[in-house]
Amino acid sequence: MAHHITIETPRLLLRPLTVADAPAVFAWGSDPEVNRYMAYLLERSVADAEAWLRQVEQADGRSDYDFGFVRKADGLLIGSGGVYRRKKEFWRRPWWVLGYNLRRDCWGQGYATEAARAMLDFARTQRGARIFLAEHAVDNPASGRVMEKCGMKCEGAGQYAKLDGSQIFQTRRYRLEV
Repeated sequence: MAHHITIETPRLLLRPLTVADAPAVFAWGSDPEVNRYMAYLLERSVADAEAWLRQVEQADGRSDYDFGFVRKADGLLIGSGGVYRRKKEFWRRPWWVLGYNLRRDCWGQGYATEAARAMLDFARTQRGARIFLAEHAVDNPASGRVMEKCGMKCEGAGQYAKLDGSQIFQTRRYRLEV
């Protein structure tokens, strides 16, 4: 079962996602520019968003924390992201992955950094997380700037693919140890 955690920042409310969020999720999940560097496939219908949200609702609420980013000024769900504990040990300690995405009309306004910092702080203070990893496509340097603003350091290169294998992205990998 999904978590029931809510986090408040100066401009955002980070809350659990529900199937009722499907129309808002579809707004960015169907945007080719938002989807350009994401592993998930372009959503073709609200039903695609509903299917993903059903999976989120069934996630392990003790190690996977997906959040919807609600802008407090108008109540609009503008993005999503999360922190995810990985079971495999890294330097004999558990590690966490950070991820995020936003509607295109919300890019460049600091929302991703604000949400990412809040999720990292939650995992650190409430779940004892000490090692965080994240990566971004080389051709998407704005995501790397978010990671750097959160204190993450670039540690090398890698790659990931779209879930259907249709595209492979060269990446920069980041790490934060607190």
